[in-house]
Amino acid sequence: MGEPETRVATHGVRCFATIKMFLMALTWAYISKSLSGAYVSSMLIQIERQFGIPTSIVGLISGSFEIGNLLLIIFVSYFGMKRHRPIMIGVGCAIMGLGCFIISLPHFLMGRYEYETMISPTNNLSSNSFLCMENRTEALKPTQDPTECMREMKSLMWIYVLVGNIIRGIGETPIIPLGISYIEDFAKSENSPLYIGILEVGKMIGPLIGLSLGSFCAGIFVDTGSVNTDDLTITPTDTRWVGAWWIGFLVCAAVNILTSIPFFFFPKTLPKEGFQDNVNGTEIAREKSREKAKEENQGVTKDFFPFMKNLSSNPIYMLFILISVLQTNAFNNRFNFLPKYLEQQYGKSNAEAILLIGLHIFPAICIGYLTGGFIMKKFNITVKKAAYLAFCLSLCEYLLYFCNFLITCDNVPVAGLTISYEGFQKPLYMENNVLSDCNTGCSCLPKTWDPVCGDNGLAYMTACLAGCEESVGTGTNMVFQNCHCIRSSGNSSAVLGLCKKGPECVKKLKYFLIMTVFLCFLYSLSAIPGYMVLLRCMKSEEKSLGVGLHAFCIRIFVGIPAPIYFGALIDRTCLHWGTQKCGVPGSCRMYDINSFRHIFLGLDVALKGSSYLPAFFILRLLRKFQFPGDMDSSETELAEMKLTEKKSECADVHRSPMLENDGELKTKL
Repeated sequence: MGEPETRVATHGVRCFATIKMFLMALTWAYISKSLSGAYVSSMLIQIERQFGIPTSIVGLISGSFEIGNLLLIIFVSYFGMKRHRPIMIGVGCAIMGLGCFIISLPHFLMGRYEYETMISPTNNLSSNSFLCMENRTEALKPTQDPTECMREMKSLMWIYVLVGNIIRGIGETPIIPLGISYIEDFAKSENSPLYIGILEVGKMIGPLIGLSLGSFCAGIFVDTGSVNTDDLTITPTDTRWVGAWWIGFLVCAAVNILTSIPFFFFPKTLPKEGFQDNVNGTEIAREKSREKAKEENQGVTKDFFPFMKNLSSNPIYMLFILISVLQTNAFNNRFNFLPKYLEQQYGKSNAEAILLIGLHIFPAICIGYLTGGFIMKKFNITVKKAAYLAFCLSLCEYLLYFCNFLITCDNVPVAGLTISYEGFQKPLYMENNVLSDCNTGCSCLPKTWDPVCGDNGLAYMTACLAGCEESVGTGTNMVFQNCHCIRSSGNSSAVLGLCKKGPECVKKLKYFLIMTVFLCFLYSLSAIPGYMVLLRCMKSEEKSLGVGLHAFCIRIFVGIPAPIYFGALIDRTCLHWGTQKCGVPGSCRMYDINSFRHIFLGLDVALKGSSYLPAFFILRLLRKFQFPGDMDSSETELAEMKLTEKKSECADVHRSPMLENDGELKTKL
């Protein structure tokens, strides 16, 4: 009686454990991991404001994912093939979920977010203590001991975010290499490219969902449900606004943990696709799999150092790594800090900036990859022609990128900060003189950031510094009147918030987005023929290590240092730092947008421009080599630096580029 039941159960598991079901589960894993990755990038500004940290620390948090990834990437790449790959992928997804949950913990441990303002929502809003008052007797300074105050604020809570992101990087490590190799081992050779393409589509869908989720959460106040949002005096366009970043991390944690469940039900090996109903075929496939694993176990350590020596002495390979490091530095910096750039340059809220990026950049990148692959296959482009094609497309993108220097907006005029109280442009980075004859008797705090916009078109750091004596209304609808510093033909009034940028700036934003879409398309279009050069410059037995080493260098020299040094450079353009509860500096409230633009665009130009010198040397070196696959690019998997090779090596090469292509596209994004 028990035997038939066992057979039924085994048959049920066998029906579930197919390569197509594994493909479906792995696609969801790709979506969930890229979803959480895009969401982390979109929430960097919210994290910066929540914890009052500079952009350089935010860059460290961003690079911490790569730190976690590097801790296990070598171990997983070489020894993960011997273990139960589906279970390792499932454990990795669960660990990613744990990391996302740890990132959200500070919200529940810190208490409510108190933004910098002179208007306290807990006080009677009819009180005029935040306005211009002569002979003020109140002490407008922190009454607590600074040490106790900092302890109360829990100022190091951002370390939870750092640790959580490291754990997220550890969990992501086995998903790509083990998932792709599992498909390569048990899928039909003719179906493998289609399956890899489906995974790439999943990798594109994830960021779209993640950025949409980020835009939604950024528009919700961080303490929604525990505070009365009608009493808030800030809006999502304010640089003090913090969105509900923790909600999205809880969603990402749940998605990653749910995604991990199916992988625990897959066997260590599957019958080769097309032999599911053939017992003998199944046994043959399993036996071949065991023999292959045994050979890999014996050859990993023996061949490692000779392969490393060959790769390090390969000039084309080493130059390609240098190009990848330089260009990926430029692209990653552009993507990570683009929401802050749109916010500061064009006056968009962080939620709007994230949504615009999701709607414009990722579809363009996806179309570029698909078009590049189609062109390579349709026109039978050889490796040498592919190198010239990649060089020309990348150079066109580089030259067009200079147009972004022309699509600019000016700084918001803030009296005493970017412009004088009389309306004359003042030199920046001088000692800010926010006090004037019109507000010297008001006893204002000179460093507080609670901006108002006067009806003369100038902004002031506080209503007190604008010389306003009266206020009407509550919350974001508050209006200040009888403002001595506002010289206008009206009633000298002001409203909360910085003055909005004009319609001309809105038009320039449209031009910038159109240019960004076209540039991202060209960037991704050149990636496929460029990657072909990497694959073709190595021997078949070196490709697995070569692509892994290439990804390793990208993480070491791009993923970790790039956001840190770029964030530190952006911090140098800050005009006014926020002040936290204890009087210590917080995150930057306003940047010199011209200097910001020169660093944001100029560093990109410098990094990418320097990559064309090694690219030129590669074009010269390619003339000296004869590639067997130059006759037909459809045989790129079989092409080698040698003129001859063993048949068994051909079979390995036939599969390996598909595996490695996925890893490279990851570094590109």
